[in-house]
Amino acid sequence: MTNQQSPAADASAVYMAGISKRFGAVRANDGVDLRVQRGTVHGIVGENGAGKSTLMSILYGFYTADSGSIAVFGQPATIRNAHEAIALGIGMVHQHFMLVDTLTALENVMLGAEPHALLHKAEAIVRSKLAALMQSTGLRVDLDATVEQLSVGDRQRLEILKALYRGAKILILDEPTAVLTPQETEQLFEVLARLRAQGSTILLITHKLKEVMRLCDAVTVMRAGKVVHTCAIGQASVEILAEAMVGRKVNMGRQGDALAHVGQVLLQASGIVVRDALQVTRLHDFALTLRAGEIVGVAGVAGNGQSELLEVLSGLLAPSAGQLALGGRQFKPGSWLTPSVARALGLAHVPEDRHARAMVMGFAAWESAVLGYEGLPAYSSGGWMRVGAMRAATAAMMERFDVRPRNPALVSAKFSGGNQQKLVLAREIGQSPQVLLVGQPTRGVDIGAIEFIHAQLRAMRDAGCAVLVVSSELDEILALSDRVLVLNQGRVTGELPIADCSEAKLGLLMVETQESEKSPA
Repeated sequence: MTNQQSPAADASAVYMAGISKRFGAVRANDGVDLRVQRGTVHGIVGENGAGKSTLMSILYGFYTADSGSIAVFGQPATIRNAHEAIALGIGMVHQHFMLVDTLTALENVMLGAEPHALLHKAEAIVRSKLAALMQSTGLRVDLDATVEQLSVGDRQRLEILKALYRGAKILILDEPTAVLTPQETEQLFEVLARLRAQGSTILLITHKLKEVMRLCDAVTVMRAGKVVHTCAIGQASVEILAEAMVGRKVNMGRQGDALAHVGQVLLQASGIVVRDALQVTRLHDFALTLRAGEIVGVAGVAGNGQSELLEVLSGLLAPSAGQLALGGRQFKPGSWLTPSVARALGLAHVPEDRHARAMVMGFAAWESAVLGYEGLPAYSSGGWMRVGAMRAATAAMMERFDVRPRNPALVSAKFSGGNQQKLVLAREIGQSPQVLLVGQPTRGVDIGAIEFIHAQLRAMRDAGCAVLVVSSELDEILALSDRVLVLNQGRVTGELPIADCSEAKLGLLMVETQESEKSPA
């Protein structure tokens, strides 16, 4: 990196001055200045592609800036790789965790940082140090469990412990609550507040502006590779930050009070029972009716049957019991719906996990944009793929849904999470389905893309589609739904028209104890 200017030594934990970085024709960072005070939580927000993650990757040594300079704790620093960043006391927890699933939590922390040549002595040293860290920070993890046995929240706590074990005084968190339950989010906030009180400096990359307002001491807004706003949190509001991020006023709440024009029943499920591989019941006698021209929201804490519901209705999973009516056909266990039949009957599905279920990350965008529909006459003829038609269709999808960059040949993994989500949504909506199932429609998506995705879902509803939205965000459920179901421990604990819904009422239904669980069988 070329040192064009040297940051002055001061009380800052981090001072990045004039940071610029290009990737081909794309200028990801353009003369960025960032100052973060010691012992604070500093939010970094912006739309997908604004340059936030690139800037933090430069600070952590994943990338080297084309120009600019960095000071850490008042001293000029050259950071060419992650090892140099760690040596300076910088740690980073990525949105997609960097853990080895088959190793234990203890082994993951030790990996690459073994304090002794003898394994048993190294384990004893690391275990002792981690016990002290867990006691002081409140980060609790079963050190002898393999990573694949840990919950998402435990994996994140392990990543933070791993960074602290390596001496991190500056902690970078990239979208830390994107995959956490509300309870896990609360636990994380308590940990971060404790770390701040102990003198740690935290840089928080997030799309969730309410979290910024609650947790941060200061915030920096980036747009198109530049810093467009920095202020103390007391001078900010969700509205100010949203407008700075997008460059215009953003409407995120419910759009009007008009009721949906509900039509005929398009999907009906009854008596649905789902048991997992251990014979634990995940859905209990579930029933659902979806009608044309309405959005039905499913609220609930993650892990209460929402994922199984989407899989059953989309044909990815056959239930133990129950029946389903779709497109004039009846389905029962043993002859259940399949994804290909679902598509033929006019049902489209945007999965909760776009990486695992919706895209092949190594495929080009045009390949991901036709997954499941490659057999359509528009895309194939006589068993041969019409690649030109697929590329052209993808380019049209990208234009209509504002997918950036508009490059059908770019590998799917190279797009930001929000642009991946828009591409998947474009693929499913593009076939004009009668029934649309959407899981976590805006998980990890910036506020401008959220507004766009919500508008598309409302447009589908208004065109006569039946839309089912599963979301862990109550704000989203309240903004989109005409009717709300609450799932708790695999059972429906409430079904309410939107006029009767509030965040408090839905929250109580999400956690209340089932009477059937209390009484004898």
